[in-house]
Amino acid sequence: MAKNKTVETEVNPIDFIESYVDKDQKKADSYQLIELMSEWTGAPPKMWGPTIIGFGTYHYKYESGREGDMPILGFSPRKAQFSLYIYSKTDKSDELLKSFGKFKMGKSCIYVKKLEDIDLDIFKALCRESINYLNDNHESSHKC
Repeated sequence: MAKNKTVETEVNPIDFIESYVDKDQKKADSYQLIELMSEWTGAPPKMWGPTIIGFGTYHYKYESGREGDMPILGFSPRKAQFSLYIYSKTDKSDELLKSFGKFKMGKSCIYVKKLEDIDLDIFKALCRESINYLNDNHESSHKC
């Protein structure tokens, strides 16, 4: 079975932001995301793979037998937009997205250009809903 490419690394998230993010606004938003996600999970930022900053961990196991660990919350400051790894498919999450702001939905993440495009109270509620879902349905390192 193939190994998961998204694994925790020893790279310092601050060093990553300073070397990878080239726009001041995106750096400021990245540091704000670190502050918020650290507060909400109670976990420090860690690098996952080459470009994802994650907080806490949970263990997943699919019926196919594939299993692994992923961050409870996370983001990546990609060149065009942020990828937010904060979404769990629940009725409450789907309802919250209606008031979230300007975003695009990917398969497993939400894309936003900048934090000012979204409602931070709704963002917090979405993250909380995802944390609750992951804590209730998976083994988590941080019961936030």
